[in-house]
Amino acid sequence: MPDQIENEIQAKGLTAPRITPADIEANIASEHYFTAADGLLSAGGSGVQHIEGIDNFKALGLLTFCVLVLRNGFTVTGESACASPENFDAEIGRKIARQNAIAKIWPLMGYCLKDRLANKE
Repeated sequence: MPDQIENEIQAKGLTAPRITPADIEANIASEHYFTAADGLLSAGGSGVQHIEGIDNFKALGLLTFCVLVLRNGFTVTGESACASPENFDAEIGRKIARQNAIAKIWPLMGYCLKDRLANKE
């Protein structure tokens, strides 16, 4: 979707300062992925309870996080939760979580651009 919009913007010759998908990507210093189950294990968590027939540890494995570290050190997160365990695919979960994190960067970078433009006036 962002590529389609970017192509439309370019086709219409809209050349004023703006944030592009390439700007977003260039602003990402690193990206990290884990499930909530990974996080629990890494934090030394143990003894996850089973409540009313639900295996909470397996449920935590269906929640994927993406942490993007931006060039200035600020972090942005995105999440992806899978409702049906049978449909869980780690790669798809990471892609969705990353898209959700990227969506949070747009307004941040838009604010920075607007601030720079306002200070030029």
